[in-house]
Amino acid sequence: MADWTVDVAVIGAGVIGSATAYFNAKAGASVALIDSGDLAEGTSSKSDGNILVCDKLPGFDCVFAKASQDMFQQLSQELEYPIEWRQKGSLFLMETDEEMEIAKKFCDDMVACGIPMRMMDHKEIMDDEPLLADDLPGGLETACDGSLYPIGLCYGLAFQARKLGAQLLLHRAVTSIDRQDGGFVVHTTNGDIAAKNVVNCAGVWAPVIGKMVGLDIPIQARQGQILVSEQTFRVGRRKVHEFGYLMAKFQTDGYTRPVSEAVSRNGVAFVFEPTDSNNFLIGSSRRFAGEDISSDIEVMQAIAERAIRFFPILRDIKVIRAYSGVRPFTPDHMPIVSDTPVPGFYIAAGHEGDGIGLSPITGKMIADMIAGNELLMDISPLSYSRFGLQS
Repeated sequence: MADWTVDVAVIGAGVIGSATAYFNAKAGASVALIDSGDLAEGTSSKSDGNILVCDKLPGFDCVFAKASQDMFQQLSQELEYPIEWRQKGSLFLMETDEEMEIAKKFCDDMVACGIPMRMMDHKEIMDDEPLLADDLPGGLETACDGSLYPIGLCYGLAFQARKLGAQLLLHRAVTSIDRQDGGFVVHTTNGDIAAKNVVNCAGVWAPVIGKMVGLDIPIQARQGQILVSEQTFRVGRRKVHEFGYLMAKFQTDGYTRPVSEAVSRNGVAFVFEPTDSNNFLIGSSRRFAGEDISSDIEVMQAIAERAIRFFPILRDIKVIRAYSGVRPFTPDHMPIVSDTPVPGFYIAAGHEGDGIGLSPITGKMIADMIAGNELLMDISPLSYSRFGLQS
């Protein structure tokens, strides 16, 4: 006999799992949020907390991200744990005239999708961020972009779900899942949970959970590394990153950035994020290194190299630590937010570096699927079936 019986068992207590638990509990379902560790212990605690639309592709990608971004203002009021939501916009920087031309087309396409984006010339970016390198031709501003405290978001969602009746079943690893009439039994190292529905929110470990019900899930770990500066004067007022970030993120063919071999090999692109503590985060890298989260000196040097290129003054500011996390990567760079060939088994994983920003809409979509409600939009591009895999 199961120790708990619920409508929805959510596996994985990162931000996606916590959002899924919250929105299901808010919809009136009984929920268990299960994890082998603690809240936000994995990928969610190793991110920079950016809520971006600017780094998405025109079309469904940016529209889906914008719909999620628009949920954060209300969410910041609903959650009792402070998430430090702020919306200062973001600034992409172009390094070459060729990037300026690519960015103009990109900007036009994003504006056509309803994204508040505009081109900025050299004078405008220098007025906006006076400490930038003075040879940059221009930039791209996205007014709606924001940031928050990612661990706070995860805690806020989970604690609010608990207030709505959800069980937080932490520090108990899922060992197997049995199908039974009317649902599943989720076996853990500390008790069993009977559930009508199961949602796999295990991130890079989603394939392990999928195999327990006979599903192959095409997610692998992609490492990202971030540097943290000492407390210092204000270098930049908001999110600043290079337009080449898009090329690194999506592994774009046909354009080669003017960067060193180490920068290119490690998928490094400059990302700068100031904090409320008067220091800042510098990223980022994208490389496949299994589940290794150790900091690599070559990657650190490559990140520093790009940072100094855009903000030369950073040469004189100390880095006090570095950390890495693994992001759940899918072959087409899009998450899986979907039902599956196993009735009652859902997947909400594969968000790579976008899990923080896409967590509200992911949780809401899964809750609506389970409840049989009409979805806010067509999310067939995120279906598990797009990979053509069989159970």
